[in-house]
Amino acid sequence: IAFVDAIEEIVAKRNVLRDFRKSDQDLNVVKQSLIGMVTISDLPSCSVSDFLPPANSVKGYTKQKLNERRELYLDKTNLTLEQHKLGTVLLAHLADHCAKTSNPKPLYAAWDNVLSAGMTPLSRTMSTYLYVLSLDGDVDSGDRDIAAEVAMLHDALYEPTEKTVSLLVKSLVARGDAAGAEALLDGIADGSLSELLRHRTTSPILKLHCENGDIGSALRLYHRMRTTSRVKMDDLTYSNFIAAVAENGYFLPGSKEVEGGKELGYDSVSGPKLLDALITEMAQDVLDISEESAQILQNGFASGFQGCAAANSLDLITSLCNNEVMVANRVAVDHDTGKCPATDATLRLIVLEPEQRVHVHDTLLEMARAKSMDYTAKLAAKGRVTHDHIEKAELATKILKEFSEWLDSREGRPYTAIVDGANVAYFGWGKVNIHQLNLMVEALKKQGEDPLVVFPQKYTRRKFHLRQGMMQVLQDEELEILNKLKENDQMYVVPPMCLDDMYWMLASVSNQTISTNGLSIDVPKNNEEGRFPGLRPIVISNDKMRDHKDELLDEREFRRWACSHIVNYNFTEFIEDQRDEREISFHAADIFSDEIQGNECPGGGVAWHFPVSEWDANERLCLRLPSANGN
Repeated sequence: IAFVDAIEEIVAKRNVLRDFRKSDQDLNVVKQSLIGMVTISDLPSCSVSDFLPPANSVKGYTKQKLNERRELYLDKTNLTLEQHKLGTVLLAHLADHCAKTSNPKPLYAAWDNVLSAGMTPLSRTMSTYLYVLSLDGDVDSGDRDIAAEVAMLHDALYEPTEKTVSLLVKSLVARGDAAGAEALLDGIADGSLSELLRHRTTSPILKLHCENGDIGSALRLYHRMRTTSRVKMDDLTYSNFIAAVAENGYFLPGSKEVEGGKELGYDSVSGPKLLDALITEMAQDVLDISEESAQILQNGFASGFQGCAAANSLDLITSLCNNEVMVANRVAVDHDTGKCPATDATLRLIVLEPEQRVHVHDTLLEMARAKSMDYTAKLAAKGRVTHDHIEKAELATKILKEFSEWLDSREGRPYTAIVDGANVAYFGWGKVNIHQLNLMVEALKKQGEDPLVVFPQKYTRRKFHLRQGMMQVLQDEELEILNKLKENDQMYVVPPMCLDDMYWMLASVSNQTISTNGLSIDVPKNNEEGRFPGLRPIVISNDKMRDHKDELLDEREFRRWACSHIVNYNFTEFIEDQRDEREISFHAADIFSDEIQGNECPGGGVAWHFPVSEWDANERLCLRLPSANGN
């Protein structure tokens, strides 16, 4: 009924009538034949398999078989070849109609017509079929997978697409044929179609291997997925695979080895070393996991280590677990020490590697032009710059590069603390507080730091607009403070049309080659001077970096840069005069890194900690095998 109604609806449309402008009679005949009102005698039934080429068949096999079926259909129906072509066109209109109405039901009858009449739909039309059929979440077509049939015929006629390959894989997986699905991938992996290997193409097969307990095949496919550039592994895929390995006992003491693992390059294919290898690979691609993934991991390890699990749920563990206990639970890591209450392992701060530091530096320079273009364009739209805003953006980029070169070539003591001047001067006030900025500089000097304040030129003038309708006027004493900072090379004034954020970010990863003379300026923990420990230069700012987190840097690089360089601060309130010296407290934005990491436990073994996106900032999924597994 849905098919008949849809045909009746579309034949009345102007664009359909235009295709049938030569003959209204043709339109009526074609419509009647499609909806079954034309008697067809002695036409044998057919299926999609009748048109699919066997192994080593000649090119054009499917097209030939469709033509043979078409001739038989025309003979039995007395339709003309032109009417047959118009029928193919009408079903193409039907596909577009179903796409616009998000109604896949008419296409099931339409597909039977395509096969019965030996039609050859365009590749675009078949893609529309696949899209519309994917909308139907409750298909009742018996044992038939119509979407898979469309995909098979499409790939027999045209170049396969990632969509058609995925549907065929899905169909094979639904029938439990993991071997057949992998064979399909094998057929495209080494040729020009290798780019079709994507996550949604391969992950259903991996899931089926895991469900079947075939961990050897799962590991082989997992390795293939990881080494295929177009397959982007997500936290759910990793979690399902690792949980399946755990559930099947391959992390238990004395367990058998995963078949074929050593041929794939794994040094150990059972026990804790295999777990460490798999999570290390996961940590290369994934920074944190979802709560769903955390639950999957907890379930898998609790099932695989029955009788020695700390708890069979994600309830928070607050006390130390003995070494014979398997931990796969939620913990709250101590914010000040980084210690895990369940394993006593200490989470660490993972800093930028040297090549990442260089990449951050170079990326900031590369992105400077785009950011400057956006900034000056916005100002131009508001009438605040002249029409040559493109030239101004180019100039802003040139000045930033010169700043980078100046840092690298200047002589004297290297800067160890870069101050986000605008952030500090504004902190706690509705205006710029120069005295507060000076207090920060003096406090840093007392702690043994060599500070550089990055400050927009706007705030160094005697008068400037704070915001619409509000002007601030600096007093002589405040101007003297600014001049002194500049004279002492403790302030870099960022010119107009330049983004000061780019300057203090860039300064934090500058090598300062001449001033450091190749020596490290980092500060060790528990140093005798009592200085704030960590990498240098530190960046003094309470900026949350929302404007740059996603725009400038890779997320892993951003997290490592922020947690190893950003130092937050706080001022005690002044009592009588804003010039009065006040206590300033400093604390690192992060004591331990917000990414997956493994650390040695005091009692032996490794504890892995996973940040979970829905949990509190210091909460982690903790995973540690019993110590008996370590031998």
